[in-house]
Amino acid sequence: MIIISDRLLLNYKRCNRRTFLEIHGDASQQEPEKDFLVKLGRENRSHFRNVIQSRSLVPQKPQASRRDWQLNAQQTMELMHQGADCIIRGTLSVNYTQWQTALSEIALTPLPDIQSDFLAGIMFNGAPSLLIKQPGTSCFGDWQYITVNIKLGRKAKPEYKLIAAFHAYILGIVQSQTPERSLLILKEQNEHNVNLAHGLTTMQQTVGECLTMLASQQEPEVFISRQRCSLCRWYGYCHQVAKSTEHLSLVPGVTPKRYQYLQELGVNSVKSLVDVPETSLGEALGSDIARQLKQQINSLQSDRAVVRSSFDLVNTQPIPTGVIELYFDIEAEPERQTDYLLGVLLVDRTTNTEKFYAFLAERLEDEGKIWQEFLDFINLYPDAPIFHYSEYEADTIKRLARLYGTPKAQKQEVLSRLVDLHLWVNSSVIFPVESYSLKALANWIGFYWRETTGSGDQSVCWYDQWLNTQDRTLLQLILSYNEDDCRATRYLKDWLLDFLEYQRNHQLALTK
Repeated sequence: MIIISDRLLLNYKRCNRRTFLEIHGDASQQEPEKDFLVKLGRENRSHFRNVIQSRSLVPQKPQASRRDWQLNAQQTMELMHQGADCIIRGTLSVNYTQWQTALSEIALTPLPDIQSDFLAGIMFNGAPSLLIKQPGTSCFGDWQYITVNIKLGRKAKPEYKLIAAFHAYILGIVQSQTPERSLLILKEQNEHNVNLAHGLTTMQQTVGECLTMLASQQEPEVFISRQRCSLCRWYGYCHQVAKSTEHLSLVPGVTPKRYQYLQELGVNSVKSLVDVPETSLGEALGSDIARQLKQQINSLQSDRAVVRSSFDLVNTQPIPTGVIELYFDIEAEPERQTDYLLGVLLVDRTTNTEKFYAFLAERLEDEGKIWQEFLDFINLYPDAPIFHYSEYEADTIKRLARLYGTPKAQKQEVLSRLVDLHLWVNSSVIFPVESYSLKALANWIGFYWRETTGSGDQSVCWYDQWLNTQDRTLLQLILSYNEDDCRATRYLKDWLLDFLEYQRNHQLALTK
């Protein structure tokens, strides 16, 4: 039996390969669930409880757990027959025959022609957050239900609407009356009505594509997208597959759209990218991107960093330096919209010493306090450039200045001192790496973090645990990780300065 659940369908919309592996893959290849996802699960449950309490709902629930989905679905149906005003933790379940019959009754295109023995084992299970009783007619009597989904997102994302339509369609089969709408309750408890007229058609097409893929038993092609894949439990397995096949998604600059263009050229591996003429690449992708990809692949194959062909070594001013230099990195909690740690590494070039300063909010309400402490500190060194990696630090300075009423002149003075090394890397050097994250670059040039399990997401989890337990060991983990982020930024800056200076002198020597 294969269960097409809302979770499976949501994963399919985001990554069809993940859905395939959930059904046909070897479960032993999965990694343990990331702490960050566990944290999100807790926040979802907390948001759910807050919604229930704020609306003074008195929901009923099936006695059986959703893990025992067959009994849970039966008990959910019994509650609907009884006319329960609100049902939580219920399951809606129909088989393939019921699904297909209902498609024809509401004039939707039948599912694709797939082997009957495969389809015979298909069940469709929906687990809406709530079922709410409404006036109307159904097989239960002079009432019917609508589905409500409670989500942590701030916007009514397309995938939320897809799942709303999926739930509504199964509910329509169960109660013999398809509801006209479904309800989303989002982050700030704002409500969004989902119009199902168009959504049902889109959902049906998506389900058909998903079933066709699963029936074929052909594992979809891997495509590594670090931002999308990093939290997936199949990431390690997929990365191994990509490495073994030298997949082009491991080459920085090869986006899904560019990959399509490359495939049209017959370029589907690292080797074929090496062999294809740059002029052919330029016709498909543009000359600048073609040149960049050629340089990137050459860098990867030689395991050497190279100066970008577009960078003017001779006439570009070197990276700023100072007697005193500050290296800046932030740890933030996105769900709470709080920046809880502003870390600064002070480097004194005259004495060749460094010292780390941490402005840490041990309570959420301390954010304004640490912002002012940070400003007071950097004002002690008005001539020191402030190095960071990525635009987040600049965006955060603008946000905190606006939130806490920092004078405009003071904000602009801080912003004018920022030196974004990510911009310098993107304009000047090609590295032989799969990702241009700070960690990937720093590791390649020889810097390693003390906390081997540390990451931005893990830091958020440590901080969340600190708020709940007050275990100061967690704060030490956060501080150690952030300090190493600052030190890695310094390491990268020094490396870039030396590398570009050496390349500049070499180029000048050749022209003499």
